[in-house]
Amino acid sequence: MEARSIGFAAIPQTAINVVSSPVEFFRAMPKTGGFLEPLVFLVVMAIVSGLISALIQTLSSLIGLQLYLGMQLGAAAIILMPIMAAIGAAIFGFVSAAILFVVWKLMGSGESYETAYRCVAYLAALSPLTTVLGIIPYLGGAIGLGIITYYLVMASVQTHGLPAQRAWLVFGVLAAICIVLSVSAQIAARRFARNMEQASESWKGASEEMQKAAEEMQKKMEEELKKHQQSLPPAE
Repeated sequence: MEARSIGFAAIPQTAINVVSSPVEFFRAMPKTGGFLEPLVFLVVMAIVSGLISALIQTLSSLIGLQLYLGMQLGAAAIILMPIMAAIGAAIFGFVSAAILFVVWKLMGSGESYETAYRCVAYLAALSPLTTVLGIIPYLGGAIGLGIITYYLVMASVQTHGLPAQRAWLVFGVLAAICIVLSVSAQIAARRFARNMEQASESWKGASEEMQKAAEEMQKKMEEELKKHQQSLPPAE
């Protein structure tokens, strides 16, 4: 397949359509047509999200803030994070589509795995927004999950033909569980980071005390050696 047939130029407009008009988009979205086009869209959105994350992290490092927990990559993040995001999205997209395919099947959908994957891939248009929201501790992730839930319901109703009440119930419960897990994980991660910082400070203080004690011991040994040398009778 030639690169121009994928429609790279249409990706920005497609993303805008997904975000601004989810009802119309998922109603008109082709349910078949292959995996390549949605995969390319998913990867492009992941690269954009990775660049946003890298820029935010780099700027936060320059002004002395740590908006994201974990390792600070510095300027290397601008290269590494988009690459890691693209690879992760390409793999996780198929996995998450399989999970949602099962969920939609249990809800009564008659659509194929390909349709489920296309829904997941085009929902990646939300990833730049949820990436920006992610810098807000606790609340940002919850808001992002709420937004994703709304779009999943739209896809369930418009693409899979499921009742809105059923879709809201199922995805609302799943979103609530994910929000609780996400907040709990953030609390645990921040507590761990604080404990590690305190342990590092304690170890630094203990190291300084040990170094000071060693220097004092060395000084005393030198003084004792000097006294011993002075007490020796002079050589004839």
